[in-house]
Amino acid sequence: MEKIVAGLSTLDYVIFAVYAIVVIAIGLFASKKNTKSAEGYFLAGKSIPWWAVGASLIAANISAEQFIGMSGSGYAIGFGIAAYEFMAAVTLILVGKYFLPIFIEKGIYTIPEFVEKRFNKTLKTILAVFWICLYIFVNLSSVLYLGGLALETILGIPMVYTILGLAAFALIYSVYGGLSAVVWTDVIQVVVLVVGGFATSYLALKLVGGESGVFSGLSTLIEDIPEHFTMVLDKSNPQFTNLPGIAVLIGGMWIANLYYWGFNQYIIQRTFAAKSVDEAQKGLAFAAFLKCITPIIVVIPGIAAYYITVYNPALLDQLQQVYGDIVASNIPTAAQTDRAYPWVAQLLPVGLKGLVFAALAAAIVSSLASMLNSTATIFTMDIYKEYIAPNASDLRLVTVGRLTAVFALIIAIFLAPMLSSLGQAFQYIQEYTGVVSPGILAVFLCGLFYKKANSTGAVVGVLASIVIALTLKFLPIDMPFIDQMLYTFILTVAVIVFVSLSTNEGDDDAKAITTTAKTFKTSAAFAISSYAVLLIVAVIYAAFWNPQLGFGF
Repeated sequence: MEKIVAGLSTLDYVIFAVYAIVVIAIGLFASKKNTKSAEGYFLAGKSIPWWAVGASLIAANISAEQFIGMSGSGYAIGFGIAAYEFMAAVTLILVGKYFLPIFIEKGIYTIPEFVEKRFNKTLKTILAVFWICLYIFVNLSSVLYLGGLALETILGIPMVYTILGLAAFALIYSVYGGLSAVVWTDVIQVVVLVVGGFATSYLALKLVGGESGVFSGLSTLIEDIPEHFTMVLDKSNPQFTNLPGIAVLIGGMWIANLYYWGFNQYIIQRTFAAKSVDEAQKGLAFAAFLKCITPIIVVIPGIAAYYITVYNPALLDQLQQVYGDIVASNIPTAAQTDRAYPWVAQLLPVGLKGLVFAALAAAIVSSLASMLNSTATIFTMDIYKEYIAPNASDLRLVTVGRLTAVFALIIAIFLAPMLSSLGQAFQYIQEYTGVVSPGILAVFLCGLFYKKANSTGAVVGVLASIVIALTLKFLPIDMPFIDQMLYTFILTVAVIVFVSLSTNEGDDDAKAITTTAKTFKTSAAFAISSYAVLLIVAVIYAAFWNPQLGFGF
């Protein structure tokens, strides 16, 4: 093997520069037709084909949260963390069939806008503020931090500069071009991050397998550390509180996934921009297939890093003799699991390191761009237009959207370095998102499918959900946060039902949604794709089922 040096070579920088130029050029070109109207800026003129919808969904989703955070959880927990990805694939199918047709039929720009049409303006405003705060204080700041950490490890430069560089990159094309620029650059970003991700996984398995090859490396991992390859943890596992056994399959993780993929503005906004309901549904099915391969590129490197640095330190010594002192730098630990992915990536040879650098940047920048666009969309359409300037022109709305994105990014830049004390950042993101997601999900599901739910019940329910979530979180009881999410959801639904029945005398709400069998009718292509995704997920769970659990619950 060749010696590996710290940082990037000239060739690596050239590869990254080509990637950056292509992305910015495509973003600016794609935005030419869609920056003068509100629909064009915020919904890309409703002109996006299915394959671009699917690619953009994955680009928005896969970020430093996955590459760095989930790989870190792979180091600490193992393949079980991939439950988020596999269950997301199933959730995308459910969203495409049961939620999306209703949303698109309403012709909405934002998720809070749907809330106003189904309930009232007060609830819409409450949720709009929730989302804006969540995107800025949790999502944007954590993505910037994790991205900055990864690039700091690979490049060897202070995190503050990597954070500023990522922020500037996202700002250049996304703020000017709106959703159109974001979606079309996402197509390029997905290709780069998948290729770069597979390159890192290949190297990780090659490090374990040596001359025997990649498949030997995978077999070695499965045979030597089987506890890192169980999809469902038992109570004896020290990471049980993060992934509490069978509750992952039948409990709170459904809350996280249904909220994220069905009612999260920066995700679902892409489907609103599709040419038709059928195109949007096919895009969701395509994204579901991509989710099934995501664990290969984001979890395997973390498991391999654990094997090398913890389980087999003799191999670590051998690698140090081959690669040099770089192997001994930035080694992940139990307290710093999020160093797992960048530690593996720094061992890539010249050229590939530049590609993976581009892949990381693609994952981070695409998510930043998506979050910025959605933050701008919600503030502009649900706050500014509603309360400040109801008669604002499209040009004024686009300008306000751009300024909002810039302001949100500045706040996130200041917050990002403060997250350096985190252990597993992926778990942090899930846990604090889980404070608000159960209540929001309860409101939406009741609004969609419970005709007696009214505005009073929904407002009381969503406010009560925060109290319930915080109470469960800070009570002196040992309860996994995934279980907290499930109980918060159930109690919030009970509050909504009770208050609604108490205030409308048992009648259906005047704004209740009426659906028919035709509402949920899908194309044959979507149906076949759905069955294929479900089969893939079932096979994976059967292959990596925890033998200690047997076949019972």
